[in-house]
Amino acid sequence: MAAANIPKHVQESAIRLMSPIFEPFIRRRIHPNIVTTVGFLVTISAGIAFFLGHVRIGGFLVLLGGLTDIIDGQVARATGLASVFGSFYDSTLDRISEIVVFLGIFSLYGGGHPDFGYPWMVYPVALAMAGSLMVSYTRARSEALGLDCNVGVMQRLERVVLIGGSALLFGGSFEGTVLTWVLILMAVLTNFTAFQRILWVYRHTSASVPERPRPSRPRVKISSESRTNP
Repeated sequence: MAAANIPKHVQESAIRLMSPIFEPFIRRRIHPNIVTTVGFLVTISAGIAFFLGHVRIGGFLVLLGGLTDIIDGQVARATGLASVFGSFYDSTLDRISEIVVFLGIFSLYGGGHPDFGYPWMVYPVALAMAGSLMVSYTRARSEALGLDCNVGVMQRLERVVLIGGSALLFGGSFEGTVLTWVLILMAVLTNFTAFQRILWVYRHTSASVPERPRPSRPRVKISSESRTNP
């Protein structure tokens, strides 16, 4: 899970604090793909909880799924079981589960939930989902070009903390106002992050791509022998 906006020393301190959680997985050499699959199922359950109107449960499951996303990476590195397929598998399941979570939240506003009486919010939710997918796509596409575009203000870690934290702490209280404003903020900042990454890739590729030479037209030599008399 990307955490580029968090200072390195804070990340290292957080990893040390969470090491008791990682150790049992590492000692038993549990394959990181298994942890990834469990995290996927947990996050899918969060989307279902949102769909059923259990907002606090959904928020808790989003945070728990985010924790497993950290665990699988630590286990993969500590056990030497990191693989190209594992990275692909993790990223793919992250996208699917994120879509399901947004669809569950979408149903809160579009399905007449009593605490979320803002039907117009389906549009910011859709924009937040589209922006989240574009943030991930721009990162993946830049990696395919040999670049590590890990920039932006609204990466996956921030999205997990904002949605999970606001849903868990506030649920549908205040008529869902807190979660509503969080989603509006995400609708703006996820798309802004995607735009940031487009600019970053442009700056790092435009200067390195040499100008292509213009193709020259082949000269045709016409000899007197090749001409035909009318």
